[in-house]
Amino acid sequence: MLRARELAVASIAVAGFLYAGAAVAAEKKVIGLAWNAKENAIVLAWERYMQQEAEIQGPEAGFDLEFVINVADADPTRQAANIEDLINQDVDVIIARGEDSAAIGASIRAAARAGIPFITFDKTSSTSQPDAHVGGDTYNQAITTSEAFVKMIEDKGIQAKCIELQGALKDNNAVYRHDAWHLVTDKSDSVETLQTVPTEWNPEIFRSGTVNGFTAHPEANCMFLASDFPISAVRAALESLDRWAPVGEPNHVYIATQDLFPEAVTLMEQGYLDVGTTYDAFEQAQEAIRVAIVLMNGGDPECSDRGCLKSGRVVTPENIGQIENHWAKE
Repeated sequence: MLRARELAVASIAVAGFLYAGAAVAAEKKVIGLAWNAKENAIVLAWERYMQQEAEIQGPEAGFDLEFVINVADADPTRQAANIEDLINQDVDVIIARGEDSAAIGASIRAAARAGIPFITFDKTSSTSQPDAHVGGDTYNQAITTSEAFVKMIEDKGIQAKCIELQGALKDNNAVYRHDAWHLVTDKSDSVETLQTVPTEWNPEIFRSGTVNGFTAHPEANCMFLASDFPISAVRAALESLDRWAPVGEPNHVYIATQDLFPEAVTLMEQGYLDVGTTYDAFEQAQEAIRVAIVLMNGGDPECSDRGCLKSGRVVTPENIGQIENHWAKE
């Protein structure tokens, strides 16, 4: 009996050694993460989510994933030097949010010469193309927002007359959101866009554009915001016009928005914003790690022509309390 117990203990010890050996045998891989800047909280969220996902997806792929991270402080020249440093360290893949869409091409070419896969993140390259691009699907983001907004308006039996605050005319993301809004709403008998105001992403133009739009069109009762990062400017404008009120009050302006930045989350919870689609840092970070693992394995991440894009989640005052892993809520 004692001999049997000794054999059992020995078997467990051997099994434990083999298990530990298997864990140790996970192949170490290094991800070089090159940020253009860390001026916004979403960058910190992207980084944190990527690190969390590396701990989940890495072991599933047989990898022990580590990061080397640098920041360029909005300087394209410094970013190029930072990426060259990652190449010299022989990292296994590079993920870069480029400061300059043209300048990042030189870094993509340098990585290719070194045989290192390159992923552009959030911001695309306008010159050399990377092995993959990961970011937000801003076109579909606006499609889902617009569809949800039209449904809400139709369900309420309202005739919506909107002021659109567009982003910068040379920014593809702004163009995508503008096109998607009109693709959906121009087909609706319930939603009409009275005026489109290009803002160049300038918060002051968001404020003045709101005032001027509602002054020219006092019948307006809704807005489409290309992004809600300057929501405080829109709020100030509507307050000056006595049009800032939560849903249910007579002077409420129905607002469809994009991104759901932190202040917008609070205002939606309070009923001032009606519908939006997240610029989803969590889903984008998940996708970045997935694509990195596929490329390190020599595979094809199977992206669309525009990249491996995540659309985000539609949020309203009714479901915002149930949305998990949204950086702006956290």
